[in-house]
Amino acid sequence: MKTWPLFLFLTLSAIPFVHLSSHAVEVVDIKAKPMKIELKAGGKTVSATMRDSRTAQEFLALLPLTLDLSDYAGAEKISDLPKKLTQEGAPSGSDASAGDIAYYAPWGNLAIFYKNAPYAEGLIIIGRIDTGLHMLTELKQAKVVVGRAEP
Repeated sequence: MKTWPLFLFLTLSAIPFVHLSSHAVEVVDIKAKPMKIELKAGGKTVSATMRDSRTAQEFLALLPLTLDLSDYAGAEKISDLPKKLTQEGAPSGSDASAGDIAYYAPWGNLAIFYKNAPYAEGLIIIGRIDTGLHMLTELKQAKVVVGRAEP
């Protein structure tokens, strides 16, 4: 009886997923229960999943929030946050992909990317849009209510 493949599978399944970007390494525990949030504007809802990180946890503690989203650089929607979030345990920077939700530490704001963006020092990815990204790109400037999704 060959138990080697089963042993290898069990060993590898216990290792956390490592996300590699061109500039940083972040260990993401794929067994952690994902935290879902919703962004609502104009009767439409965008759903997202937050990462399990200190920065994301501090953002979640602020919810519910009403944010004034505005376009920035033709690639992202940004809004000020009521307070600065921790950078503890976060990579020094990141590049962003369309759909990423990020905290930009130098300005203390939230950024939701609808286009890919190059590496930026101080950019911390805290979540990802699951559905409805196109709705955000259609907004010129709007108030958006962000809250935890109902289970």
